[in-house]
Amino acid sequence: MDFAMNDKCAAGTGRFIEVMARALEIGLDEMGPLSMKSTQDISISSMCTVFAESEIISLVAEGRPSEDIVNGIHKAICKRVFAMLDRVGVVPEVTMTGGVAKNAGITEKVRQQVGGSLNVPAEPQTVGALGAALIARDYA
Repeated sequence: MDFAMNDKCAAGTGRFIEVMARALEIGLDEMGPLSMKSTQDISISSMCTVFAESEIISLVAEGRPSEDIVNGIHKAICKRVFAMLDRVGVVPEVTMTGGVAKNAGITEKVRQQVGGSLNVPAEPQTVGALGAALIARDYA
């Protein structure tokens, strides 16, 4: 019915997560499962990719566990997502699309915040292209 996108910077996007994974020297596919092993709450205060990367490097230098850092990254992204959701309103059924939806750590945090159903398509990164193709078909 409605949607919101972050159109101001990379924060909360796949690129943001890629930069954070690189700073932690872990693979993107490791982030979701790793964050679910977190035992300590860490807040990432910077949503700017450049400043957040610096913050992550500092946390690593302090010896903070990667799982807690990744969990903090996911919490920060979830906070950004919910700021966008406030613009369109949260309804009992929410669908998350895009490549970030393939990260189980983030989708679980979003699911908890939604407090209802979170739909994640099997291949969430293709949803936008499929929608565009359907619209093109209808206009052809």
